[in-house]
Amino acid sequence: MKLALVHDYLIQDGGAERVLRAFSQIWPNAPIFVLFYDKKRWGREFKERDMHTSVLQGLPGVLRYYRWTLPLMPAATEHHDLGEFDAVLSSSSAFAKGVVTRPDALHISYCHTPTRYLWTETHSYIKDLRTNRAIKFALPFLLTSLRMWDRTSALRVDRFLANSQTVAKRIKKYYDREAEVIYPPVDCSQFYVSRKVGNYFLAGGRLVAYKRFDLTIEAFNRLGWPLLIFGRGPYEQPLRKMAKKNIKFLGHVSDKEKSQLLSECVAFLHPQLEDLGLLPLEAMASGRPVVAYGRGGALETVREGKTGKFFYEQKWETLLDAVTNFKPEEYQPEEIRAWARQFDLPEFKTRMQGYVERAYGEFQGGHTRAKLL
Repeated sequence: MKLALVHDYLIQDGGAERVLRAFSQIWPNAPIFVLFYDKKRWGREFKERDMHTSVLQGLPGVLRYYRWTLPLMPAATEHHDLGEFDAVLSSSSAFAKGVVTRPDALHISYCHTPTRYLWTETHSYIKDLRTNRAIKFALPFLLTSLRMWDRTSALRVDRFLANSQTVAKRIKKYYDREAEVIYPPVDCSQFYVSRKVGNYFLAGGRLVAYKRFDLTIEAFNRLGWPLLIFGRGPYEQPLRKMAKKNIKFLGHVSDKEKSQLLSECVAFLHPQLEDLGLLPLEAMASGRPVVAYGRGGALETVREGKTGKFFYEQKWETLLDAVTNFKPEEYQPEEIRAWARQFDLPEFKTRMQGYVERAYGEFQGGHTRAKLL
């Protein structure tokens, strides 16, 4: 089986890129196809890999304004030449699932979510976008066109994998396709249970609107308790202006710093609706409980009363109430970490490799029978 890996683009580092990293470890000889590749950021990790970029990569300075090439991304994705491969595994939250493969080639798409700005968050995406009125006026028409392409491109996938039951339901709703769930990996070896716990609560990730850091800040402005927030993003400055002196922004932190922050926090705060949410799993791998909004992927990863506590209205008042009534002494760090280990990286690799090999065997058998008939 000659396999190719396809990913949307390698520019930032997030949960989707973590999955691609695991794929590349499972299949170290598979070439990787992406729309854009930031060699300065990813060159060391993929130095020895056969990397293929789209025609858009050649545009001058494109890595600084790649989002402005959005109307061209579907065609650029279809331009990937995958004709020599027997199987394609795409890692997609946008365009990668739209590649064109041979009729006798298997295409498995690991879907992180149906594209957020086309489906679940299209209205809030336009509302929150910071741009001029002309672009805001034209954008809905572009998104309608992209939505039609996205729906059609899903038909090219032979098998869908979802990163959570939440995403599997979205795949069914928006693409009318069934999806098996294989949860994304957390490398538990990078996290540990600390002998000491600090006096601070912790939040972190990309500082974007949908992650609702504003709720956490509003709650802790009133509580006056220590809160640390790590990460960067377009909403960093507005969030900093909201925050009182008991809230500290740490910016980008190293993996080592993040591990220490997670292992010594009172609890990790997760006020957003996520497809799954890897940071809560990392907190649990560190033996720390999570206070989470009780919708979406958190319902699949957090055990109420065992590894964390839920609040069910996405308001700062309900988050404040949950934190005020939270009792960290009721949680057992080793028990929390044991729960998180089912999401460990080796488990993910075993499941993925077994799934792809099994699916390829079944696909080839069906294709052979079809030809004989």
